Amino acid sequence: MTKKVITRFAPSPTGFLHIGGARTALFNWLFARHNDGEFHLRIEDTDRKRMTEGAVEAIYDGMDWLGLDHDGKVVSQYAQRARHVDVANELLARGKAYHCYCSVEELKEMRESARAEGRPIGYDGRWRDRDPSEAPEGVKPVVRFKSPNEGETIIKDRVQGDVTVANAQLDDMILLRADGTPTYMLSVVVDDHDMGITHIIRGDDHLTNAARQAQLILAIGWELPIYAHIPLIHGADGAKLSKRHGALGVEAYRDMGYLPSAVKNYLLRLGWAHGDDEIIPQQQAIEWFGLEGIGKSPSRFDFTKLENLNGYYIREIESNESLVEICRPLIEKSLARPLTEDEITLLISAMNEFKPRAKNINDLAESTLFLFASRPLNFIPKAEKILSPEARNILADVAELLAKATAWNVETLEAGITSFAEEKDLKLGKIAQPIRASLTGKNTSPGIFDILIWLGKEESLARIKDQAI
Repeated sequence: MTKKVITRFAPSPTGFLHIGGARTALFNWLFARHNDGEFHLRIEDTDRKRMTEGAVEAIYDGMDWLGLDHDGKVVSQYAQRARHVDVANELLARGKAYHCYCSVEELKEMRESARAEGRPIGYDGRWRDRDPSEAPEGVKPVVRFKSPNEGETIIKDRVQGDVTVANAQLDDMILLRADGTPTYMLSVVVDDHDMGITHIIRGDDHLTNAARQAQLILAIGWELPIYAHIPLIHGADGAKLSKRHGALGVEAYRDMGYLPSAVKNYLLRLGWAHGDDEIIPQQQAIEWFGLEGIGKSPSRFDFTKLENLNGYYIREIESNESLVEICRPLIEKSLARPLTEDEITLLISAMNEFKPRAKNINDLAESTLFLFASRPLNFIPKAEKILSPEARNILADVAELLAKATAWNVETLEAGITSFAEEKDLKLGKIAQPIRASLTGKNTSPGIFDILIWLGKEESLARIKDQAI
């Protein structure tokens, strides 16, 4: 019988859910869903000093925004600490761990000597086989794992291949601190076992931890999980990802106007491939996802690609009502007032003309503001440049022409403006650009005839006359 696939995402609550962590969560979620398995969320909150206020809620918010639902209750690693201590004590009883009474000064001297002699900097095992009766007074011991000194540990990694580590390179790691609290390395191993995790999918910065954890798992007598260590994300310049490259919290991408569907599609392709497919909706991703598609080389974060994907997913939102609901809070914040029912209706009907140009939700919302702006309009520099004295003279004639329009529809307006251009021997753009600038305060927008209809005759004429000579 095939064992059910169970994965986990285990962030530390030291900040927001950053983009690298979001990709790790996504890969674990997809692998579980592809295999009809389970995906669990564990908060690794054993290091209470490094925890930041609000970080746990920020992780929840980020996961919710991305739509990465987890199975069962969230596990707090800190809440399981008594269980971790029990396992350490069991290892002590079986001779697989021991008390170490080294002082802080001894450990410092040990490191300095190793550094001076060019040896690996680590614990030298001096209390490994000593009798506790030799312990100095007043020193609270730590509990160390008695790792194998000979041979090698092999991690059969589903991404990196077989990774071999000589056991002599690994020192005896601490399981319980002097105050009796468990360390991260012990807690992770125990929690993964108790949660029934079958596949550990995480960044390859944990690859060295895997050998230590595997030794501990085997010493306890548990079955090894399947490992898959994903190469890290780099910036476009090949350097380690930093804030200037895009190593931000997920909430920052939401605030920049990215859709969760676009972010997930982008993160999926950031280190995983299915042929040459670039647009991979969520259901398709679940159907296709497998560990064999993960590459061995670091990925490079590219904002341009993310923006292009985001534009695609904006255009894919068929319901204009849904798109307006996404944009509405941003529009109302800019206007400092709520939209009226008539304005919402107008926005829904106009959205098909706005969304093809949008790369993000912020730009989309901003591009519609002229519809609800009060006169006199504010003009961007490029629009002001368009409104030269010659252009303002043209607007005066246009205002006179439009005032006489007997019907206010696209066909009538277009015919009138085209005829006017021919009469004045002007290219249509020479007339359309000043009209656009006067109506919107910008140099780019949907078609001017659509705008004239949206604004209506009275408002359109008022805006044009404001800029006419």
